[in-house]
Amino acid sequence: MSKDIRIRKGFNLNLEGEANKILVDTHPSKTYALKPDDFFFSTPKLLVKEGEKAQKGSPLFFSKQNPRIHFVSPVGGEVTAIVRGAKRKILEVVITQDDAQGSVHHDIPSLESINQEQVKEVLLKAGAWPFITQRPYGTIAQPEDTPKAIFVSAFSTAPLDVDYDFLLKNNKAEFQKGIDVLAKIAEVTLTADANFKGFFEKVANANIVGIKGEHPAGNVGVQIHHINPINAGDRVWVVNPEDVANIGMLFSTGEFSAQRTVAVVGSSVKNPQYYKTTIGASIHSLLQGAEINDAQPNRYINGDVLTGVATAVDSYLGYYNNLFSVIPEGNHFRMFGWLPFVDNKIPSMSKTSLSWIFGKRKAIVDTNLNGEERALVVTGEMEKVFPMDIYPMQLIKACMIEDVERMEVLGIYEVVPQDFAMIDYSSTSKLEAQEIIRKGVELMIKEEG
Repeated sequence: MSKDIRIRKGFNLNLEGEANKILVDTHPSKTYALKPDDFFFSTPKLLVKEGEKAQKGSPLFFSKQNPRIHFVSPVGGEVTAIVRGAKRKILEVVITQDDAQGSVHHDIPSLESINQEQVKEVLLKAGAWPFITQRPYGTIAQPEDTPKAIFVSAFSTAPLDVDYDFLLKNNKAEFQKGIDVLAKIAEVTLTADANFKGFFEKVANANIVGIKGEHPAGNVGVQIHHINPINAGDRVWVVNPEDVANIGMLFSTGEFSAQRTVAVVGSSVKNPQYYKTTIGASIHSLLQGAEINDAQPNRYINGDVLTGVATAVDSYLGYYNNLFSVIPEGNHFRMFGWLPFVDNKIPSMSKTSLSWIFGKRKAIVDTNLNGEERALVVTGEMEKVFPMDIYPMQLIKACMIEDVERMEVLGIYEVVPQDFAMIDYSSTSKLEAQEIIRKGVELMIKEEG
């Protein structure tokens, strides 16, 4: 039995460059990389050295916070580089692919007879545990915890984001098996588009909830807040839809699955579509078939334009990314840009902008901030795009002054930086709300654990 809920606050950005419903294989990537920065608040401890051989699924490093959590190689090959930054911080572990190295195989108990602890042990040994994150904080889940629920969100409202029904069209059986595995740990809630649930409506062993609403209605944190709110001491685990399928493939084959389907999108992409690749693949291999318009400088983003991470063409795909965005750089100055009739077609919630005249026409945007940082004043803008029973401005201020007690009262346990992306976009203050919240969450982890 499924039910629908409507999330009323938010705003959709209708941008040029949505991916066509075409799925193709990428050009082969010679090298792959795991980047510890993809795992929020997890400090790596290396298990390999440069020049060592690695099988697909063999550990490359583990988390100092919990040594049981291993991060494994997405392919077989040789560790050709360990890239370090300031204070010898590990930035990337690079593997040159060599299929002759093979894969690590695990003996998987029968799903009918396996219990919760056995499921956790298989996921830990196989290196699939990092697929599971937790709320509060958005860190990797702790295997010692028992969550009150596991959320899988197949409904996304971020700009140009993927259609999970299409993305998983060839992995329906694996997705169902992954749901069956997660249901051994805790109750699974699967959210989907209320207007078209696709094959998700027929998934067994999960509570199906249809979601209606504008962005950020697709954020899993917003969905948790409206469906199964987090109270003090609660843990809710989150798994991305394709990683559910990867877990299902692990329990079917006994081998770690690093499948990743990525939509390459944006107004600078001549051929936006879906590409089947592997976790940690080189961005260069991903973009070869996409045909990037390089007549102007472009911004390459691991993720969507609101929450993604700027990257270089010679870098690597993020661990959790199903989306890669390419838009023009905003390295220009708009003369009299504050005037509503001067080149002002950027989607805006403000009626002082003429963007509303153009209706639902797709917009081409760049990275221009269109203004400098300003005073943080009470305008009501933030509340219009923040669909939680939380005061966003007050929480931001509490994070800025590092008032831990006030942060707790104002709801820091229920949010992650991505939930403030629309505030970054719509607020006239131009403050980096996501960065402020990230620092606030880091402070909470250090102070409260």
